[in-house]
Amino acid sequence: MAAASSSPGSGTLLAGLRDRVLAAAHPADPDCPCGPTRTLADRPDATVVRHGDTVAKAHAPGTVLADLAPRLAVAAALPDVFLPPLATTPLPVDGRLVTLWPYGTPVDPDDPDAAPWEAVATLLARLHRTPPPPGPGPLPAMRGPWKAARAVAALETPAVPRPARPTAARPASAHPAVPHLLRAWAALPAWARAEAPQPGRAGLCHGDLHLGQLVRRPARGGAWLLIDVDDVGVGVPAWDLARPAAWYACGLLPPDEWARFLAAYRAAGGPAVPADGDPWPALDVPARALTLQTAARALTKAAAEDRPPDEVELSVIDACVRMASTAPELT
Repeated sequence: MAAASSSPGSGTLLAGLRDRVLAAAHPADPDCPCGPTRTLADRPDATVVRHGDTVAKAHAPGTVLADLAPRLAVAAALPDVFLPPLATTPLPVDGRLVTLWPYGTPVDPDDPDAAPWEAVATLLARLHRTPPPPGPGPLPAMRGPWKAARAVAALETPAVPRPARPTAARPASAHPAVPHLLRAWAALPAWARAEAPQPGRAGLCHGDLHLGQLVRRPARGGAWLLIDVDDVGVGVPAWDLARPAAWYACGLLPPDEWARFLAAYRAAGGPAVPADGDPWPALDVPARALTLQTAARALTKAAAEDRPPDEVELSVIDACVRMASTAPELT
């Protein structure tokens, strides 16, 4: 799961999550041999705890039931695509909406060669071909463009240094690449900047696809499934292919892995790109937006940590600078 936290390390929130996950894992026997409850994530955008085979996730501050409920309904209705929730009614904990899930084994970040590109491509194709199922309310728009816009807007927000550092970090806006990023961003269509409705809003989208959004269930030999419904909605399916496309374009994803991913998506009937021929007319705008989002987050993170961008971050930032060199002049 990936989600949220209003204040990382909040004792009230973590205590409430632990109580919820323990009660869900052992409703009749709170004294169990599973070992301690573990915190899997505790950051401003994610608070997740696990007990045994059960996970509790606190969604982001400000998450509203009218948006979350239909997203949970999608996951429950598509168990061959999403890890289904244990219940479709969120629980209140410390002013936050909390959902319960079975535990799934994530992709091993230390074994990139084992990345299940074919599996994730097939899941996306299946998702994109599926009409939105009936739910407790209308399914919101996919939130990918909104997340990209938020990342770019953060470039103008003063960085907050690590507590261990006594001096203030330089703001991300001081980096010489920022004007280039903003120019490339302004050249994108309004829909990709979350300033206009997404065109062709007919298909289901994940909205924040990366390898961290996959788990295997059961742990050994089970099927790969998508997790994290917070950005699920209707929108442009090509957005879900944009992050691997951007990595490929920046030289961070080897050509053979990109080819495997694209071939598997096409073989499964994915509608985001043509069945053959050049996929880039469909992928160009989302891939540019995701590259800019990644670069913006890299700059704000480096500024908050009071360090220069590392080699990988620089490769994405440099790609945005090249992007800006071909952007039309704005008047």
